[in-house]
Amino acid sequence: MPRLPIRDDLQKMQGYHSAQVTVPVRLNTNESPYPPPAEFTTELGRRIADIAWNRYPDRTASALRAAIARSHGVGADQVFAGNGSNEILQTLLLAYAGAGRKVLTFEPTYQLHAHIARITGAEVVSAPRGNDFRIDQSKLAEVFSTHSPDVTFVCSPNNPTGVVEDEKTVRAIIDSAPGLVIVDEAYAQFASWSAVDLVDESRALVVTRTYSKTWSMAAARLGYLVGPKWLVDEIDAVVLPYHLDAAKQIAGALALEFTNDMNSRVREIVASRDQIESAFSALPVDFWPSGANFILFRPRSMDGRKVWSDLVEKGVLIRDCSSWPGLTNCLRVTIGTPEENNLFLKSLAEVLSQ
Repeated sequence: MPRLPIRDDLQKMQGYHSAQVTVPVRLNTNESPYPPPAEFTTELGRRIADIAWNRYPDRTASALRAAIARSHGVGADQVFAGNGSNEILQTLLLAYAGAGRKVLTFEPTYQLHAHIARITGAEVVSAPRGNDFRIDQSKLAEVFSTHSPDVTFVCSPNNPTGVVEDEKTVRAIIDSAPGLVIVDEAYAQFASWSAVDLVDESRALVVTRTYSKTWSMAAARLGYLVGPKWLVDEIDAVVLPYHLDAAKQIAGALALEFTNDMNSRVREIVASRDQIESAFSALPVDFWPSGANFILFRPRSMDGRKVWSDLVEKGVLIRDCSSWPGLTNCLRVTIGTPEENNLFLKSLAEVLSQ
């Protein structure tokens, strides 16, 4: 029996990957360098012990959605949770993108937005960011007139640049975009403002979040969205039954009982981010001030890929973004523990001085 080939439109596509190398210091995937508090893991173990493993989980994740809703001051019917924010994005694109529809991204940005859109069969169109990596508000009318997208992505803080879009720009996008606007706020707790406050029933706006970064729960793969009630109702058409397991629902609700611990970790990471930016000012690199838990930078006199490989040899792994559109020679470093940050800076200085 002949092998069935993959869909024609997927044959030239590759999966989304981040290079994984066994090194002492891994600063390439924007994870939190700190684990959740011990009290969280202890209590989680106790609550998981009570799961009826022979029964399906709550299909609507009602307790988790209610807890998330309380944390944002919205209704539980405005919240949808999934297996990481990437599944949230996939669910939205399955519902509102697909064949015959267009998805707009502002480049450079998170590559998985375009990747998932293409998997659904949508056409991906893009608009360039300015020299400062911000979305140019003055060009929005032209962008939307030219492309007329069904879905528009805004990533803020933007990955991999770290840029936080100002509220006026995001409001202008919401007001002028012809279709759904998805504001990806995976790093929102590190930033100065959030678009969650702009969500209401009259706007085709949804904000996505993740537990992987500030909540120190990357291993759980848990994300959610906040949007209008009608959108949460509509996306149910593409959601698999019982898609969110019982343990994950318990962990997500429990984490919200440790908000003070989360805020403390955020403050530590922001302080470390400021220290690295200060250290960059004394090195032969250009960098962009970040509102996230990472910093994008560009060596001035060395090939970015060479800097990346030399750092790996010294036991430090960061993200090589040099092949991404508009990011020639650029590298991205995740903020780690003070010890990891110091080793990164020491190693970087040595590499750049060669």
